[in-house]
Amino acid sequence: MTAPLTGYADRISVRAGEKISFKVSSVGPGPYNAMLVRIVRGDPNPGGPAQKLEDESELFDGRFASRQQHAWPGSYALIERAAEVKLPAALSVEALIWPTLPEDGPQTVIARRDAVSGAGFALVLTPDGMALECGGARIATGKKLRNRAWYRVWASADPTTGMIRVGQQPLKRAFAVYDEGEASETAQDLVIDAAQPAFIGAESAADRPARRCFNGKIEAPAIAGFGAWDFARRIGTMEIEDTGPNGLHGRLINLPTRAMKGAAWSDSERDWKRAPHMYAAIHFHDDDLHDCGWADDFSFTVPKDMKSGVWGMQLRCGPHRDVIPFFVRPQVGKPQAKVCYIASTFTYQVYTNFSRGMFNDAFRQRVTEWKAAANNPDEHKDYGLSTYNFHRDGSGVAYSSHLRPLLTWRPDFLTFHDQAGSGLRHLPADTHLTGWFDRLGIAYDVVTDHDLHEKGAEILASYKVVVTGTHPEYHTKETLDALQAYTETGGRLMYLGGNGFYWRVALSDAVPGAIEVRRTEGGIRTWPAEPGEYYHAFDGAYGGLWRRSDRAPNVLCGIGFSSQGMFVGDSYRQSPAARDNHHAWVFEGVKDELFGGYGFSGGGAAGFELDRLDHRLGSPLNAVVLASSEGHDRKEFVVVHEERLGFNTTITGDTLEGLIRADMTYIEKPKGGAVFSVGSITYCGSLPHNKFDNDVSRLTFNVINRFGELGLKWPF
Repeated sequence: MTAPLTGYADRISVRAGEKISFKVSSVGPGPYNAMLVRIVRGDPNPGGPAQKLEDESELFDGRFASRQQHAWPGSYALIERAAEVKLPAALSVEALIWPTLPEDGPQTVIARRDAVSGAGFALVLTPDGMALECGGARIATGKKLRNRAWYRVWASADPTTGMIRVGQQPLKRAFAVYDEGEASETAQDLVIDAAQPAFIGAESAADRPARRCFNGKIEAPAIAGFGAWDFARRIGTMEIEDTGPNGLHGRLINLPTRAMKGAAWSDSERDWKRAPHMYAAIHFHDDDLHDCGWADDFSFTVPKDMKSGVWGMQLRCGPHRDVIPFFVRPQVGKPQAKVCYIASTFTYQVYTNFSRGMFNDAFRQRVTEWKAAANNPDEHKDYGLSTYNFHRDGSGVAYSSHLRPLLTWRPDFLTFHDQAGSGLRHLPADTHLTGWFDRLGIAYDVVTDHDLHEKGAEILASYKVVVTGTHPEYHTKETLDALQAYTETGGRLMYLGGNGFYWRVALSDAVPGAIEVRRTEGGIRTWPAEPGEYYHAFDGAYGGLWRRSDRAPNVLCGIGFSSQGMFVGDSYRQSPAARDNHHAWVFEGVKDELFGGYGFSGGGAAGFELDRLDHRLGSPLNAVVLASSEGHDRKEFVVVHEERLGFNTTITGDTLEGLIRADMTYIEKPKGGAVFSVGSITYCGSLPHNKFDNDVSRLTFNVINRFGELGLKWPF
């Protein structure tokens, strides 16, 4: 279903003097308005501090004609130059395929045909087996293919004799399954050629870029005397290479998955870089989406004096409203503040458009009553899926792109129908922190994960303190290296979330706007990577948990993911160390030993996903636990899989109940550096409680004031 008003930007972050372009789809009927806003607080909960999107219309305010722009999911390979080359007098085509939805309607394996006249050919998977379509002629084997089994498929057509032929053969036969066969017949007036591009995994369409998208793997497609495409080459790119005489190289549309096991794979090798011929398959899906390719509606050039921060382009058309967020970062080495907030844009992107299947009538009513972001992924799957979803064929989504409407990035998007709070996650939840900065008068710059990946530790070097948001879960080697270097050279880090620094992701210059994750081995995950498909296509690195690469989160921030629960929170209790002379400053002004049992995220500061100290996983020996959470109901929380050995046994030897906790931790580092970690996703949701005057707010203020050398006074 198409959203009545939505859009996206061509980039995530910009700095002074750079241009950002916006692409909008509006059903109208009249023109829409676009106005610049500064996003301070996104939470629309009427029981908390008022939402704050500051009017910056003096910098940008425009009115534009409405037009509907469509997203066209479905991946395939496009060989445009094929339109310039004639086929041989007779057609002979073949491929290896591994179908994943063989019972579905027609799915094209390889085609070159005119979408209007039907001239040309298409080799098609159907519920009745493989079929060849040539002009008005069609023939099928009548033998249904098995799901997730390799087949050699072929077809031929000879206009001179009128003979057409199609066949299929499983590479491994199954007992009592009759799925091998060939069919042939003669047809009149065969027209096998068409001066059109060739498609692999789809075919041309008159009313959209492509149709009949294939679900499953394709390997070694070839048209005799015309082209033979070797998918074992250029695996790290969105290009395919023709090894035939015509050099009909092509490009991949909508991010099909590469570095996939092919028909020749064996367990003798699991790294595609060492045996690319075993990974010569591409997995296509009819719900893949990379770049919507929408036309620009307008652009905005960032003024030289524009503050670093979280910004947005607010769209309005009749009753419809949307906000497209973006980030303005400072120039490297020219900070505007002592505090740097790192926006977890890798995590935002990985979760983008997560369809959770929870958007029921009661949830819709809350969204309406609170005037929250109206577009939910459950109702708008045409804008692509999250890497937390399965594809329609049951395989996991390994890629996510920001070149499409990012429905879950809206500052007022509600993820959960939270009975104890607002139910915010990711960017909206992180505005609890930016709203806190604003209320307490703490100046800050914003740097995104994408910026940190590109610029490294240099972009952090000028800051006294670096602060994370609620859930900095996904990282590249480059971002972890930058943060580690910062803390080892005098930098001070405040990790104000939970389940951080957990999964490894990959980016690639060859695939702009996209991010890749392989959910390997174990961990809390929504789908498992297939055996032998654990290495990223983008960078060739071993995917999965950073812990599996001997780089647990504990090494950086002293604590690591230990327990996941329902979206509920509870309290922390101060430890004896919190009251000693060396650490008492953290809790100055904190009234109660038990604190944090309140907030707008699950009703408590310690909840949902919890991290704890573990020296075995790299927590520094000088790490001090200042407080630990308690009160978590065992029925609502589980210990993460990587800590469990059996039904009741754990790697540490502790009870399951003993591993369900968040440890608030303080670590002193070289050259005056330090790390303060809270170990809970719901922590920042407690900052706005009682109009920001509460114990969680106070202790966070104490830490950032000292770390940042801000010289501020508690305002309440």
